[in-house]
Amino acid sequence: MSISLYRTETIETDGTEMAEPTEQRNELTLDELFRQLERMHTPEGYKVEIVEGAVYMTPQRDVHWQTIRRIVRALEDRFGMDVLVTSDVRITFPGEGNGFAPDVAKIADGAEKDEFGRWRHQDIEFIAEVISKGTAHNDYGPKKKAYALAEVPVYVIADPYLGRCRVFTEPQDGDYKLDLTVVYGMPVDLTHTVAGITLATDDFPRD
Repeated sequence: MSISLYRTETIETDGTEMAEPTEQRNELTLDELFRQLERMHTPEGYKVEIVEGAVYMTPQRDVHWQTIRRIVRALEDRFGMDVLVTSDVRITFPGEGNGFAPDVAKIADGAEKDEFGRWRHQDIEFIAEVISKGTAHNDYGPKKKAYALAEVPVYVIADPYLGRCRVFTEPQDGDYKLDLTVVYGMPVDLTHTVAGITLATDDFPRD
């Protein structure tokens, strides 16, 4: 597999993140591209992902992290401290040039890493992404499609700007059959899913 490298830098202006793509002529495999990115200087506090061959560098805000922390804590309260949960860890997903680092990913008990030392998308049971203004289109678009193709059973998007969660379940044919919106302040009941938790959103921070 080869992908064209489109480097996207996130620029902050008055609280708004703007994407500015620059095309390079060379083609790289996903692993080669990540190796090049590892050799580059990434500003502290930024997350780097590759979405459909484009590189996104987004800042981690306090609101972003506080939301992630509450979701991880809900998983730990339900499954214990040994639950397999990652945050901002690279996982390769279906589609060309998709190397995502989900904000929260719960991995099935007993899962093992592949020969490259990475978790397999086939073993992921739950993903949560917290919206950033500059990359919201990824969470609702190509990431949602890739997660559905990977048959991730539960995908939650927390949006601190709109104060709501979108819950996608029952993946089929590259999309989710069920799409539920829950406003902050109401519980997100996932007890009927493999995630097995209820997210209390009363104290989810807003931006």
